[in-house]
Amino acid sequence: MQNRTPRIPQQPALNHRAETDSELTAELAAVVTGARRRALRDGDQQIDTAHLLHSLIESDPEVRTAFAGGPQLARVLGYLVQRSIGYGLRWQGAIEDSGAIPVVSGAPDAGVEGWSPCAALAMDDAHRRARLRGRERAGGLDLLAALAADRQCRAVEVLERAGVDAALLADRIVEASGRG
Repeated sequence: MQNRTPRIPQQPALNHRAETDSELTAELAAVVTGARRRALRDGDQQIDTAHLLHSLIESDPEVRTAFAGGPQLARVLGYLVQRSIGYGLRWQGAIEDSGAIPVVSGAPDAGVEGWSPCAALAMDDAHRRARLRGRERAGGLDLLAALAADRQCRAVEVLERAGVDAALLADRIVEASGRG
């Protein structure tokens, strides 16, 4: 009898800045680990912003409360689940790039291995947001605000398809935390 469980490829190295993991709360480190697993399971070469959003919503209760009620959150999760079961195949194999930084394969500044350019920028922005609040470590709401602020990323595409005004969500998070 054959095993019908699909073979999961070995996890690629994740070479984000060495200090990044030390700048994450334990909760956000778990989100990154979950996003990495999700990318592998989906057969994607990189963690993208939709992987981060999905993992954030699953892992962080504070992030879930940032949405305008249960129905809105359920719609977002519905789109994310559809993507993970194959309806997001048009994204598979494509690099998520908002155009904020140039992406040239093999170039030293081509991005962070294992991360889409948008996801790497979102993590950097989450760190910046945490520092503006006087915190050493970025948390889930820092990352959610960073994701929602990038109008060209896959996470915003998911949010908008689910009826979430991403700009309003980002503003609400910033306003609630008293940060910029």
